[in-house]
Amino acid sequence: MNEITMPSHVIVRYVVVCTTLLVCMLTVAGCRTKKKEEAATTPPNIIFVFSDDHAYQAISAYGSTLTKTPSIDRIANEGAILRYNVVTNSICGPSRATLLTGKYSHLNGYKLNEKVFDINQPVFSEELQKKGYQTAWIGKMHLGSLPNGFDYLNVLPGQGQYYNPDFVNAKKDTVRYPGYVTNVVTKLSLDWLNQRDKAKPFFLVVGHKATHREWLPDLQDLGAFDTVTFPLPATFYDDYKGRIAAQNQDMTIDKTMRLKEDLKVHSDYVKSDIYNRFSPEQKKPFYDYYENKISKEFETKKLSGKALVEWKYQRYLKDYLATARSLDRNIGELLDHLDKTGLAKNTVIIYASDQGFYMGEHGWFDKRFIYEESLKTPFVIRYPGVIKPGTEINELISNIDWAPTLLNLAGTTVPKEMQGESFLPLLKGETIPWRKEAYYHYYEFPKPHHVYPHLGLRTDQYKLVRFYGPQDFWELYDLKKDPHELHNLYGEKGYETITADLKSKLKGQITQYKDDEAMKIVESKP
Repeated sequence: MNEITMPSHVIVRYVVVCTTLLVCMLTVAGCRTKKKEEAATTPPNIIFVFSDDHAYQAISAYGSTLTKTPSIDRIANEGAILRYNVVTNSICGPSRATLLTGKYSHLNGYKLNEKVFDINQPVFSEELQKKGYQTAWIGKMHLGSLPNGFDYLNVLPGQGQYYNPDFVNAKKDTVRYPGYVTNVVTKLSLDWLNQRDKAKPFFLVVGHKATHREWLPDLQDLGAFDTVTFPLPATFYDDYKGRIAAQNQDMTIDKTMRLKEDLKVHSDYVKSDIYNRFSPEQKKPFYDYYENKISKEFETKKLSGKALVEWKYQRYLKDYLATARSLDRNIGELLDHLDKTGLAKNTVIIYASDQGFYMGEHGWFDKRFIYEESLKTPFVIRYPGVIKPGTEINELISNIDWAPTLLNLAGTTVPKEMQGESFLPLLKGETIPWRKEAYYHYYEFPKPHHVYPHLGLRTDQYKLVRFYGPQDFWELYDLKKDPHELHNLYGEKGYETITADLKSKLKGQITQYKDDEAMKIVESKP
């Protein structure tokens, strides 16, 4: 076979091309390595979207058939969903105090609503500031004071208003913003994102008033669910047999929910502080809907007994879900902003509510009880490149774990006095030792809903509860056999060993979390 020879100039050109390709490949590889190193060392931005009283039963990512929440679902689908995220004290202000401190109510001092949060205690956002983060809280805070640790504050005073809300800044100046509160909170949050120091990482709380009572929807959402008839929950007509606290509460749709204030039937549009805030352009469609349509419907039906209770339930859900509709829409607007600005690539976004809420289960609305609907709260989180899309966390996560996890995400130290643990390893798919029990302690009594103070323990299968105060008694539930918590097993034959074991674990939790008051309660005989 004849040997093939190549002209010298062709060989030279071939060598040059190969050398150039090799250099390019090494350069690209070097750039990729550099980008990975930068991604690993650059602290992520963190946005915590925090709503009020938003039930997991009203979120389609949690299996809700009542409504669709595409924006919240998007975070879950592109990141992780916590299936058993529980709170330590199911009430608004104390939940926010726990977020800030990573501590139980008995240690952070904020046990009840409408108190004043002690701003002299450490909060996790101060640790973020030490790490170089710029920090902000915009919207609902509901702590009676303005905590340290935030470079920018613009918050609703107290519960805030749904229409034309006032905001208070760090200088304690009050400014009224026109519009619907959920939209206003989003606009102020986007304004801050656009005006921030772009050389620094940021942490932002977007605090929404929705879906708090009295559930005033955005004008564009009025009547959004009027063509829907919602099925009654299986426990709607619960008789509370064997459950003293459930028998004596004041939070039923039947007796507690108010026609005028809550359901807007013949509301006082002249004297009410709520409606006096409306502009004429806002009041007209609102008045037309509730007075000319809903109130007339109510008068025409002349309801009583179960028919009245069930009509109130339908109106409650329609207003609640219409209010939640704007919440999800605004979360979508925030997600779109992150995409358009390129922030999504290195921004952790979290959606959570301050606690769970009753959507007619046991005939109730509101929260407070250790029972599942109020104990569990939604929590979804997205962190591109770190949390695998579609991740589900089935371990018992508590809201004392939120602050340590946020600090862990930022790559900074978790103070030893915090009582929670970071669940970031779980989000990354790692197998680590994790709690088998979650401890709970609720205090507020008698107003506003006459729920007896109580403490307790939740495991993967059981729930043990000690009520105290007006009456002392225990409750025990097998969550696998009785997920609706209808059958109190405490004192029944055959559960002696389980009860003793749970009491021992409860005392262990009380000791671990330094709740001295609780120890005195469980050691006393009911």
